[in-house]
Amino acid sequence: MSAPNLWPLRVRDNRAELASPSANHYGRAMTKPTHAKVLILGSGPAGSTAALYAARANLDPLVVEGTQPGGQLTITTDVENYPGFPPGIQGPELMELFRKQAERFGTRYLSGDVTDVDLSKRPFTLTLADGSLTCDALVIATGAQAKLLGIESEAKLMGYGVSACATCDGFFFKDKDVLVVGGGDTAMEEAGFLTKFASTVTVVHRRDELRASKIMRDRARANPKIRWIMNATIDEIHGEPQGHGVTGATLKDTRTGKLTKLTTDGVFMAIGHTPNTQLFAGKLAMDEYGYLVTEKSSMKTSVPGVFACGDVQDRVYRQAITAAGTGCMAAIDAERFLEAH
Repeated sequence: MSAPNLWPLRVRDNRAELASPSANHYGRAMTKPTHAKVLILGSGPAGSTAALYAARANLDPLVVEGTQPGGQLTITTDVENYPGFPPGIQGPELMELFRKQAERFGTRYLSGDVTDVDLSKRPFTLTLADGSLTCDALVIATGAQAKLLGIESEAKLMGYGVSACATCDGFFFKDKDVLVVGGGDTAMEEAGFLTKFASTVTVVHRRDELRASKIMRDRARANPKIRWIMNATIDEIHGEPQGHGVTGATLKDTRTGKLTKLTTDGVFMAIGHTPNTQLFAGKLAMDEYGYLVTEKSSMKTSVPGVFACGDVQDRVYRQAITAAGTGCMAAIDAERFLEAH
C-alpha cells in the first residue's frame, strides 16, 4: 500500500478533514488518531464490510485505504453479479455505497502510506509516512492486483473491452470474438469459461509451449471454440472508451518482430495475480504464491489478533461477493478475539 501522505488528510464528500482538526459527519471534533481497537488495511469489498461489522459491534474501526480506495472495483464499469442490484451498478458507485454504509456507523477512513508493521507484540504498530498507529486487532484486506501488460492502451480501455476477470465480464461478450493473454492454468480456465459466451476465444501466448498443467492444456485444446496464437505478445490494443470500446489488437511475433493486426471485441488478461502482501513478508505465514494463510473456517492468520480477508488470502474465487463475505468473517473473528483478551 502506498500513498504520498497520511497527514494532513482531506477527505471527499461529507467526510471529515483531519488537517484542522474539524468536525466529522456526526458533528464531533476529529483529531489525528493514534490508536484503534480495530484497524483495517484496505477499503475494497472485504475491508469496508469488515469495517461495517466492526462499527456495528462498537469497535470504532479505522480504515487505512491505500493507493486505490475502493479496491479493484473502482476500475470496473458495469457490475451485474453483485446481489441486490438487478439493473447492475457501476463499480465505483458500489464501493461508494459500501463506504457510506460503514461510515454511517462511525467508521473512519484515512489515506496513508503504510511502510512497516510490527506484529511482534500487542498493541500492533503500523508505521506511516508521517507517524504511526497502534491497534488491538488488525484486519488485512489489501487485496491482490492482476498482472497487466503495462501498455498505455490497456489502461485506457480497461473496463471498455479490456478485462482481467472472465467471471466478472464474460457475460458482456455474447457472440463476440475475444483474445485471452497468457499460457498458464489461469489463462486456460478463463478461456474455457469465455467459450460459454463468446463465438471464438483466441489464446495469445508469448512462448511456443503452454505453462499450464497437462489436464488444463488438454481440456483447452479439446474445446473447438478456442484458437491459438503462439510466440506472440500484444503490442497495442485498439479502440476508444467513448465508442465501441476494443475493436482490435496488434500482435508482435516474439521470434521475428513482425506485427499483425487482428479484429477483436475484447482482450482478457490472464497472466496471474499478485497479492499485496509484501509488507508482511517474514511476519505472517504465506503460501507459495504469496497469499496470506488463514485457519480453516476462520480468517485468523499465524499471529493471534491479526486477520486477513478478501483477495489477499483468496487466490481461487476473487469475487466482490466472496471478499465481502470474508470481510464479515474477519470482523466477527476480531470481535471475539477482543472479547477474549
